[in-house]
Amino acid sequence: MASPVSISFESIIQVDRSSSTPVYLQIAHQLINGIQRRYLTAGTQLPGSRLLGQVLHVHRNTIIMAYEELDAQGWVETLPNKGTFIIGEPNQRPIKIRGAQPDQLIQYPSQTGFVFKKSNLLDNPFEFSKSRLHLNDGNPDMRLTQLEQLSRQYSASLKRKINRRQLGYYNQEGNLFFRKQLANYLNLSRGLHISPANILLTRSTEMSVYITASLLLNASDTVVVGSPSYFAMNMIFQQTGAKIKTVPVDQDGIDVEAVKRLCEKQKIRLLYITPHHHYPTTVTLSSQRRLDLLQLAAEFGFIILEDDYDYDFHYDKRPVLPLASADTNGMVVYSGTFGKSLAPGFRTGFIVAPENLITELRKHLQVLDRQGDPLLEQVLGELIEEGEIHRAIKKSVQVYEVRRNKMVGLLIENFADCVQFETPPGGLAIWLEWRNNVNLYQLSKFCETHELFIPRTLLYQQKNLTAMRIGFGNLNESEMEEAVTILKAGLQNTNNH
Repeated sequence: MASPVSISFESIIQVDRSSSTPVYLQIAHQLINGIQRRYLTAGTQLPGSRLLGQVLHVHRNTIIMAYEELDAQGWVETLPNKGTFIIGEPNQRPIKIRGAQPDQLIQYPSQTGFVFKKSNLLDNPFEFSKSRLHLNDGNPDMRLTQLEQLSRQYSASLKRKINRRQLGYYNQEGNLFFRKQLANYLNLSRGLHISPANILLTRSTEMSVYITASLLLNASDTVVVGSPSYFAMNMIFQQTGAKIKTVPVDQDGIDVEAVKRLCEKQKIRLLYITPHHHYPTTVTLSSQRRLDLLQLAAEFGFIILEDDYDYDFHYDKRPVLPLASADTNGMVVYSGTFGKSLAPGFRTGFIVAPENLITELRKHLQVLDRQGDPLLEQVLGELIEEGEIHRAIKKSVQVYEVRRNKMVGLLIENFADCVQFETPPGGLAIWLEWRNNVNLYQLSKFCETHELFIPRTLLYQQKNLTAMRIGFGNLNESEMEEAVTILKAGLQNTNNH
């Protein structure tokens, strides 16, 4: 039987008097921790309440309460005129935790005791900064969102008894009312001919692409993307074990002839494309190339994964209809985000595809997201039915068109000799190609020291390309002026070095 005198209880137990947990429970929990890890073995006698109170600098009544808690949980027994003992098989040897000291018993392990696979592919590429101004890759301005109206709609929906019933187990097909409204909305706005059975609701575009890739791609399959391309989607494809091939992008979008040459040389499983506004260059895929691409998909049997990430934002003319609207062979899987003009918490992703694929994709989705968000889906459906989403988009597009024109004017005024770009007909970002040899990394570092943050994911520095994708939607006019002033100063500083 271990002697309580030989055990360093002050190294096992540390009392935090600022904690909201009562002191006696802190002591009881840490003693249990020591017993579970067998630093305190069965049969060990605990010190008397007065002695342990002196060691820990607490009142003996606190120790008595801790011992009562241990007794109530079945960890110790108190024998009259003998003392308090840890229950269990006697004569067990203490377990030595590799390299551990007694005071580590109150800490959570810093590393696992087992090995596991690590992925460099999934390292988080996104950066954060406390700078006052941020450039992004084309996100909306949340200050334009009518949060009070959305909150009222959400609250009203929650109070309805019919919607309270929806807070139980989630129907994996999603809210039928929302899917009906979304199908009507997509049919009217994008020229589709779908029913609710052709829609799978997800949390985001990334989730949509992830489950689609997980189902449709096998290791060593070939995926074709434009160059330059969207790094986040490339990460998803590579995680499946697929091989990525790139084809050029010009002023008419992805080079379809280059896709054809690839198909003639090897088997292509999937083509990922953002035809409305190619990411990151913002160019629109021409009408003829759209027809050629659909014909190639039917001829060579590859899947077209169409990501329509910013369809709602267009200014100069009506947007070009998605490839999915002209697909008669079932070769296009269409992915998008609904509610991008709303606050992030009111957005949802969706996949449109033939019903047999939607059925199988749903099986994969329920593994990742069994609960869903039925209440949000109900609210979004009501926003469509009542025309609120149309009004919100129309109002925000008017603001973003003014901001686009302002940013274009500032770029021409300050960088006419340094950059070339096309005014985007839609979307919330501009693609800048620098004519001079500019070190974009040094430029971004200078800007950050002057309160303008430019994430490295917006910078494209390659052998034959020096370019940036900069969003304008999140900045008002005065913020744009300040951002461009800092960018210009950064360019001068970089050139001088």
